[in-house]
Amino acid sequence: MPKMLFSKIRFYDIKDLINGNPTLNLLTERRRQDNHSAAVTLKCFTEYQHSFRSFLQSEFSEENLDFWLACEDFRTISSEEELRRRAQQIYQEFLQTTAKREVNVDHWIREKILVSLDKPNALCFREAQKHVYALMERDSWPRYTHSQKCQSMGTKSRTLWYI
Repeated sequence: MPKMLFSKIRFYDIKDLINGNPTLNLLTERRRQDNHSAAVTLKCFTEYQHSFRSFLQSEFSEENLDFWLACEDFRTISSEEELRRRAQQIYQEFLQTTAKREVNVDHWIREKILVSLDKPNALCFREAQKHVYALMERDSWPRYTHSQKCQSMGTKSRTLWYI
């Protein structure tokens, strides 16, 4: 059975697509090498984005993706008051030890963020975001690409993947 084209793409290649900000430079270059258009790529990745979120829900780890997306949104805030309010909200929702949607980060990262909540800047969650991203890249993403959910998507759109 020929390999699916999507299996050549790593999680970090589509992080902007998950966030809704498609930057297809790397993907376009890969598609050019594989004779695929950016439009086909974008259509396929949008389909996989929803599938990946659904997979994370089934694994009870959707909070990792939500935390990562919240950090991406947080970095775009320019108002100091809004930064402070949103930083508290992200901390309480994802990092506080009693949070319902607590993400798995090291204790020293959590403490460093807690100290920075007095004067938050756009990058105060950067280390935690990188840590959660690495967890998804090493753990969730490989399991997803080998899951029945991902495999069945490749067979549904066989003509889009094998050119």
